Amino acid sequence: MTSSLTRTGPRHLCATVLTAALTFSGATARAQDAPGPLPRSFPIATPAATSAPALGADIAGLLEHARASNPGLAAQRAETAAARERTDSAGALPDPNVQVELMDFTNQRRGGGTTLVPGRVGETRYRIIQQLPGWGKRDLQTRTAAAKAEQAAAGLDAAWLDLASAVKNAWLRYYAADREAALARESLALLGGLEDATLARYRQGLVPQQAVLRAQREITSQRIAQVGIEQRRRGAAAALNGILARSPDAPLAAPAEPAALPSALDLPALIARARAANPGIAADERGIEAARLERERTFADRYPDYSVGLTNNRQRGENQTWDVMFEVMIPLQQSARRAREREATQMLAAADARREATASRLDGELGSAWATFTSAQESRRLIRGTLLPQAQAARDATRAAFETGRVDFDAVLEAERQLVDARTSLLQAEIEARTALFEIEKLVGDAP
Repeated sequence: MTSSLTRTGPRHLCATVLTAALTFSGATARAQDAPGPLPRSFPIATPAATSAPALGADIAGLLEHARASNPGLAAQRAETAAARERTDSAGALPDPNVQVELMDFTNQRRGGGTTLVPGRVGETRYRIIQQLPGWGKRDLQTRTAAAKAEQAAAGLDAAWLDLASAVKNAWLRYYAADREAALARESLALLGGLEDATLARYRQGLVPQQAVLRAQREITSQRIAQVGIEQRRRGAAAALNGILARSPDAPLAAPAEPAALPSALDLPALIARARAANPGIAADERGIEAARLERERTFADRYPDYSVGLTNNRQRGENQTWDVMFEVMIPLQQSARRAREREATQMLAAADARREATASRLDGELGSAWATFTSAQESRRLIRGTLLPQAQAARDATRAAFETGRVDFDAVLEAERQLVDARTSLLQAEIEARTALFEIEKLVGDAP
């Protein structure tokens, strides 16, 4: 490898290195964070290409695949469909009963042998009985089942948000490992150029042999670090494939650059949106409605149920006759009924308290995620606007001083290390901000 320093001089090398160092932060700096109104929907990673990217390049394709193939979501979807089907049968009348009664089957009055054959006994009675729930009970049962079906549907929405959040975070770990690997490769290339420059100066007798050995040791250490980074990248890819119900070693496209982060978020507006759209709160509200209807149905048990029947009497050798029967259930077990009423009242209170607990937990988690996002964004602004330019300027100045022999090789390595640390800190701040944003998206119910 020929040293660019010996070929083009320190000024050209500084410009080249500065351009390479800005590669990572350039995509983020393309869209400066400017305060604005709260976006209606948060951005998700979407490449600018017009053609559909390969699986793994962006979040949108992964979410579509997860929605279609995740077995856990499929199970939740089937349970929700089952809850909807129960609505049609909840208010249906119970099946009628049919009775066949054989009177005087010994035939003592008419003379003859014992038999169980209808028509050959003293009298055969055919009776059909239909039970009728008390007034309004069937409607309450139907409405209760509908509320539970809506609760199951809200649970399905919550399960999808959880799955989408898991996919986003898994992709983000994959993205972070990929970008970390890119940083390591760029750092290794810079160290390689520094090694060439050091060798050239060593041949000229300007630096001791220890400087060359130190450069080679740094390169070896960087290569060892690359092995660990690549291992983390493969682990992140395997975890992402697991969520997608794919083989752990299934190929994934390189992650594309995600959309720009919003500069700021309005916490009161987020809380209002979360209370209005979070499926967990929606499920609790449907649970309150179901508990209220169940209590009404329990109180309706104070009133009796009914049965009606029609009987056909066939005496052997005589004309058949018809009877009509009307039956009323007498609600005598008042102690058991009052206990069920108290139980239903407590279940309603529990459902109401559960919703308040969910709202309080939601507010706390949303406030924590918002604080994390705000802090990470401030860190990004400081690193990108102050620390990174300072580290780049210090590195360039140190290299120029090393070229003229004013500083030793250790100073150059330390300047390179500080620049790498600054770029790594910028990446970590971006990952922290995006993780917090994904959590906020889930809490406010922003379904992708």
